[in-house]
Amino acid sequence: MVEANDRSDQSRVPGLDLLRLAAVAAVILYHYGFWGPASNDGAPQIALPYLAAFAQYGFLGVPVFFTISGFVIAYSAEGRTPIGFAIARFSRIYPTFLFCMTLTFVTTLLLGGTHFEVTFAQWLANLFVAAPALGQSYVDTSYWSLVIEIVFYAWVALFMALGLFPRRIDLLILVWLGITFANELTIDAPVFEKLFIADDSGFFAVGLLTYEYYRGRRDLALFCILALSAGTSVFQAIHKLERLGVHTNGSFDERVVAAICLVSIAAIFVATRIRRLPLPAGLVLAAGGITYPLYLLHMQMGYTILTAAGPVGHAEPWTAAIVSGAIVLAWVTWRFVERPAHRWTKDRMTACAARFGWNSRPRADVGNEGKPA
Repeated sequence: MVEANDRSDQSRVPGLDLLRLAAVAAVILYHYGFWGPASNDGAPQIALPYLAAFAQYGFLGVPVFFTISGFVIAYSAEGRTPIGFAIARFSRIYPTFLFCMTLTFVTTLLLGGTHFEVTFAQWLANLFVAAPALGQSYVDTSYWSLVIEIVFYAWVALFMALGLFPRRIDLLILVWLGITFANELTIDAPVFEKLFIADDSGFFAVGLLTYEYYRGRRDLALFCILALSAGTSVFQAIHKLERLGVHTNGSFDERVVAAICLVSIAAIFVATRIRRLPLPAGLVLAAGGITYPLYLLHMQMGYTILTAAGPVGHAEPWTAAIVSGAIVLAWVTWRFVERPAHRWTKDRMTACAARFGWNSRPRADVGNEGKPA
């Protein structure tokens, strides 16, 4: 899931913006250089098959998003009430999702032909994001990671309401990782996998603990649990390979997967220590801003346009044009849809919460400087 720093522009962590862009680039490479017809999503060709041996590891871009999300959600939750946190999350992700999902639906409806079919009932189910729970498929299968993010948000909001987050974060993470290993090494039950995010818990935990370090914590328990979480992340990424290999007929090197996971975690950790980059601030802000809509728009819409173009001898120009168009559309979405819609939705939901007497304002012990947006 592509996650934006939920702070004012002045208090962003700029290195994470660039890492999000790198992660979404890896996912795009995966979808156009490897996934294709192997996914059974109807795409008749891999656009860039000669990149498959390299592109197949692009799926690890999604766990990178999860790690960044762990950091950003801890950042966002600080000083907020559970209601304020929920409002901030909903207003950040849902308006953009609604716009991008509807745009993808309309494009697929008009250009999908025999390869891709969508229905109005499918669009209605996707309004609730978790469409498969309502018996419909996703308009774009990339949305599965958004459901994982929402489950994570729900757990954080619950533990905030119970007064356990972030006060008892060590215990929460240890219990979470314990449930993960109990499920993954024994019954491997899908309900536990989904409810407790057992396939990706390690990545989220690394992000949460990285924020603890960012805030100044340096005790031995932090480093031990961080190491355990990083090890769990590697285990989970490798554990996925069996299912992924069966689904795509791909052959993955476990050592490469482990190395990518560890390097990615290290890069995120280092990025949180860098307060300024030698790049224009507006460029860095835009790089981070476009990642969420770009993630939502690049795959199904791109596949639809690519197949509607018909058989082509050289797919490179079409792929370059589609990805470039998706980047431009993502920027337009971020600049003219996401930002104003986020503010409007947040203001309306905050006012609604106030009418019901629900406290959604930042806590008084948090000063204005660096306060969540």
